[in-house]
Amino acid sequence: MVEAAHPPEKLQVLVRAVAALPGIREARIDRDEPVVHAARDGLVALMRTLRDDPRFAFEQVMDICGVDWPERTERFDVVYNLLSVSLNQRLRVIVVTDETTPVASVCSVWPAATWWEREAWDMFGIVFSGQPDLRRILTDYGFEGHPLRKDFPLTGYVEVRWDDERKAVVYEPVKLTQDWRSFDFLSPWEGVTQLPGDEKVYPERAAQAKPTAAAPPGAPKV
Repeated sequence: MVEAAHPPEKLQVLVRAVAALPGIREARIDRDEPVVHAARDGLVALMRTLRDDPRFAFEQVMDICGVDWPERTERFDVVYNLLSVSLNQRLRVIVVTDETTPVASVCSVWPAATWWEREAWDMFGIVFSGQPDLRRILTDYGFEGHPLRKDFPLTGYVEVRWDDERKAVVYEPVKLTQDWRSFDFLSPWEGVTQLPGDEKVYPERAAQAKPTAAAPPGAPKV
């Protein structure tokens, strides 16, 4: 039997130790994963402790992402997924914020956080203070809005194309054109309801199947 990477007692020890740190509001085990909710203030100091304290040793931030809850005043969860390679353990840290209140950048703790914070800004509009390179990373320059917000329209605001006459990138209102799509509603594959051999598995289909007309004598074989 393979030993579980995170025995229940190890998780409990980790959660209790993290819960005693300053700035932790809640600590729990959720689906066999340790999860803590932290205050925005003092986030960098907390993350530095989680990296440098030998009890935790979270050398890497694997991901920083957002979750949008538009019905809340502080609509965004900022989720940090941490990994300790030396201790083989993970931790999820969650802080909350709104559209205007910045969250302190952790790029001074983990330089790789710059990429994740740029993505969270681009997709959700979450502001990170102290981030020296807070710009879009997935959408184009000049893009309006943040695509992963729940209130972002499904068709977006504008579409981008290259205009060969102007020799420039052109931004235009979204047009959902169907002219170049081919909808073949008479495709023979759409009408296939029984394949050869189905009568052995589904006798009721064989009884309902219509016999094919016999070819007239002398007709060429296809």
